[in-house]
Amino acid sequence: MEVQSSTAGAPLEPLSPTNFPGLFDSVDAFLFDCDGVIWKGDKLIDGVAQTLDLLRSKGKKLVFVTNNSTKSRREYAKKFDSLGISVSEDEIFSSSFAAAMYLKVNDFPQDKKVYVIGGEGIIDELQLAGYTGLGGPEDSKKTAEWKSNCLFEHDKSVGAVVVGLDPFINYYKLQYGTLCIRENPGCLFIATNRDAVGHMTDLQEWPGAGCMVAAICGSTEREPIVVGKPSTFMMEFLLKKFQIDCSRMCMVGDRLDTDILFGQNAGCKTLLVLSGVTTLSALQGPANDIRPDYYTNKVSDFINLLGA
Repeated sequence: MEVQSSTAGAPLEPLSPTNFPGLFDSVDAFLFDCDGVIWKGDKLIDGVAQTLDLLRSKGKKLVFVTNNSTKSRREYAKKFDSLGISVSEDEIFSSSFAAAMYLKVNDFPQDKKVYVIGGEGIIDELQLAGYTGLGGPEDSKKTAEWKSNCLFEHDKSVGAVVVGLDPFINYYKLQYGTLCIRENPGCLFIATNRDAVGHMTDLQEWPGAGCMVAAICGSTEREPIVVGKPSTFMMEFLLKKFQIDCSRMCMVGDRLDTDILFGQNAGCKTLLVLSGVTTLSALQGPANDIRPDYYTNKVSDFINLLGA
């Protein structure tokens, strides 16, 4: 069961030489979001590589928890490597992986298919979990036309529709996903996440998966099962994998409504970085009721705070 932020009204505390040692000593694992924290698009944020190396040298466990479903864990490991950072697949928890694992832990029948509005990452993770994914990039150039006496056909064996970030979303995909959810008995509607925007490139924000999810919500009049942050579904797998108590973890992210709320829902310490979506004015504004334990400008601030 999700809980709402219980720190509304608490004073905002910038990370400083005074409070950082206490935080650092109380944490065994740092959980990092990726977009806006580690990189922006395909550009690494300054100082990140050195910071991660420093944390590993101090014996800290590093885990990367991303809502971006366009890549599989394998592809994310390749991206890290291309940016000069060594990260194993086991250290990556993506919402594409979470979608596949949700089906697996809930005994989704292997003979049922999954229609995907999203990228290759979801298709790949479904395949690794033993499921057949339809749609995704293959439907990116398909069109749907309004014609008299012409029925838009869809696969009646689809038992779940997974919606994630899709830069090639189109009317065909929307109609296919809508028909599956509305007409196939018991069809699940799963959202990888509901991020409004994200740093898909280094210079600006772009519409996030929340836009695609909202379109299907509108056409089906259904609300999805959300498996990415701030849902703690991924945390259950993380805990089984690393056997570290949540109170000994710190979630580091750039979004209040996903990263920080995810950490709070799970009982982790939370650190907001201002290198991505959230600005200082938004954090301090009266409309915000999600208060991280600490905030700082960017991940590489750790270097100075550790005196390295």
